[in-house]
Amino acid sequence: MTKIKVVNKSHHPLPQYATAQSAGLDLRANLDESVVLKPLERCLIPTGLFIALPEGYEAQVRPRSGLALKRGITVLNAPGTIDADYRGEVGVLLVNLSQEDFTINDGERVAQMVIARHETADFIEVEELDATERGAGGYGHTGVK
Repeated sequence: MTKIKVVNKSHHPLPQYATAQSAGLDLRANLDESVVLKPLERCLIPTGLFIALPEGYEAQVRPRSGLALKRGITVLNAPGTIDADYRGEVGVLLVNLSQEDFTINDGERVAQMVIARHETADFIEVEELDATERGAGGYGHTGVK
């Protein structure tokens, strides 16, 4: 298990995994007053959390499936990436894709955060790439069946 240092300036407990095999930790809104998100409106929701990830890790902020399905609320830049050298407050960029106002209350679970290892890459410029069976086939190139 990876140890993550966290400063909790919210008035909520630290994020927790809902079950033993959950990949994501729930992030809660840390608000002085409720926020009304109108249709197609976006807003950065504070969590009151500040984290220090180890080098080689990132935190991904992802939508909660229930909010997305039932209310049309999602993370606009999903997944949002928190880099290991970022020390600011973790914020959740929500957007309302429904046709109804959505009220975000203090303490509401608004997103989930997944901690993941990542690699860094060295780009090597070449004149051409190796040939593959797929080649340059892009979106939908394999058909619908």
